[in-house]
Amino acid sequence: MIRNLLIVPLVFLVLLAGCVYESPKETGTIQFTSSPTGAQVYFDSQFRGTTPVSLTDVEPGNHAIEFRYPGYEGWSEIMVVSSGRNNVFAALIPTASVVTTTPAITTTVPAASSSSPVILTVTPGRNPMIVGETNTFSGTASGTKSVIVTIYGTGIYSAGSSSLPKDVDAFGNWAYVWNPGTKLLPGTYRATATDPDKKTLAQAEFEVIGNGEVSVVPSTYSASRGDTIKFSGLCTTNAPEVELVLYGPDRYAGGIKLGTVSVQANDNWVFSYTLDNTVPTGTYTMKAYDVPKTTSGSAQFTVGYTGQP
Repeated sequence: MIRNLLIVPLVFLVLLAGCVYESPKETGTIQFTSSPTGAQVYFDSQFRGTTPVSLTDVEPGNHAIEFRYPGYEGWSEIMVVSSGRNNVFAALIPTASVVTTTPAITTTVPAASSSSPVILTVTPGRNPMIVGETNTFSGTASGTKSVIVTIYGTGIYSAGSSSLPKDVDAFGNWAYVWNPGTKLLPGTYRATATDPDKKTLAQAEFEVIGNGEVSVVPSTYSASRGDTIKFSGLCTTNAPEVELVLYGPDRYAGGIKLGTVSVQANDNWVFSYTLDNTVPTGTYTMKAYDVPKTTSGSAQFTVGYTGQP
């Protein structure tokens, strides 16, 4: 009798456990917009495209959001995402305007005395220059025995960094080797050459490439033969172009170069690729290199797993 009494509650507990049902967790959708449009959106420190753009299947809770746009102040906040539809709008504020200069300009200030006028030229040895390289600036000089070179650019070079006076040789030539190291920021730089009395100034612009990132975001991660996939991303190395190479099974194993695409002024790039009807089923990797290949980024997608043979 006691044994039967013990068995009945146990059976009831087993049946009760089998009836427990956990409802699926609801997710949220976020629509990102900004003024101006085209701002780069970072969600939990990951690039997710440019505005307007939306994210689906977002887990509710706290998430870090950031908007970036060249020439505008950054916008960031911690957002509490709820299930269902969420909207985020960022009104970006322009930063202070940057004064640009025209390269290879020579200005001569007539001397008050009867001494010969100072005439200078300056030419960068590398343009563009890759971060980590040295750059030899050279030129001609008359009316002065030495030249001072000043480099202007981004970061610590925003206020200019000057060399010691460089001697002018018997043929009227001078040279200066600049070795800024590997922490140089990408961007447009300007080299100026002046005489010690600053009677004349010559200048030339050059580009620095490197110390940035390249990202790739496909419009879909699961494609079918015949689909057109839009790839987009960022290139923050100051490179003018990115080169795209597609890797995958069979004939794609060694990579197929799809060409190059220009990087826009806001560091974004966009490329569309149509899959033909003979592409093998499998996993593919789209790789984007900045030109001249200081770094790269990649993204994977599949083909043929959506009901096709």
